Amino acid sequence: MLAPLAHVGSGTFGPLQLAGPILAGAAYFVRARTLQRQGRPVSFARQLSFALGIACLLLSLGSPVAHIGEELLLAHMAQHLLMADIGALLIVLGLTGPILQPILGLRLVERLRALAHPAVALPLWAVDLYVWHLPVLYQAALASEPVHALQHATFVAFGVNVWLSLLGPLPRPEWFGNGARLIYIFLMRMAGALLANVLMWSGAVLYPDYAAGEALWGISALNDQGTAGVIMMVEGSILTLVLLGWLFLKAAREGEERQRLLEFAAGHGLELSERRAARAVGAGRGGDLRRRLEHAAADDDSERMAPAR
Repeated sequence: MLAPLAHVGSGTFGPLQLAGPILAGAAYFVRARTLQRQGRPVSFARQLSFALGIACLLLSLGSPVAHIGEELLLAHMAQHLLMADIGALLIVLGLTGPILQPILGLRLVERLRALAHPAVALPLWAVDLYVWHLPVLYQAALASEPVHALQHATFVAFGVNVWLSLLGPLPRPEWFGNGARLIYIFLMRMAGALLANVLMWSGAVLYPDYAAGEALWGISALNDQGTAGVIMMVEGSILTLVLLGWLFLKAAREGEERQRLLEFAAGHGLELSERRAARAVGAGRGGDLRRRLEHAAADDDSERMAPAR
């Protein structure tokens, strides 16, 4: 084991690929400072999440993980999950509407916003995942730096897009409630689990170009391939549990907020349907609806008091 470890650290760790995350991080924090001066600050938690997401991308591209990923499939799998799953998720959790406002105003981005629709984002992510894991393309990425860079770019882009559809600040269709989100999470994890099982249980070596690296590290091709599948399965399972916990807490919180809105409206004689309350809460605009109800209640009180004056 010492002999393989001794050579780790040499070689090029995708320096050209580092430019994208660095520029994205710089643009984000410049925009965050601008919003701070305008009195619309981005919370520390969101800024930290975005920074951690960028750090995941840089770590996956500019550390020994990138070097070992060219020699072992299991390391390459860990690299891809770090950048395209965890890193992309943290980046999306750091985004807000005001942060994205300058980008959303661009004509090209406006045309591409349809890609973030839940019914589009998930299939695109799954197709990208499976196409790049076809042996001919996966091994082409190992042999060509430009192809490898394209692989990483699409993994991150479609990863951000699939999380943006689920968790991002963009408006979502009315039907995409908590039940639909549950199905979305399930389908996403099933797609990953299916590929992981193929890697774990396939009796054939899918990526023979790792042979030299596997010989260097003293691991058989099938063990390397199976371990890559296990890594993918474990990471996906943990992430799914986290997302299900988030969805459960979100549903409970929204239920309480919706009930408070309905009780406030009923207590002040205001008309408010359950559908309208649910739609506002689901879109994250329960506070705005509450303020409108309070203003309406205050206006009604003023009108009732007017004759007495």
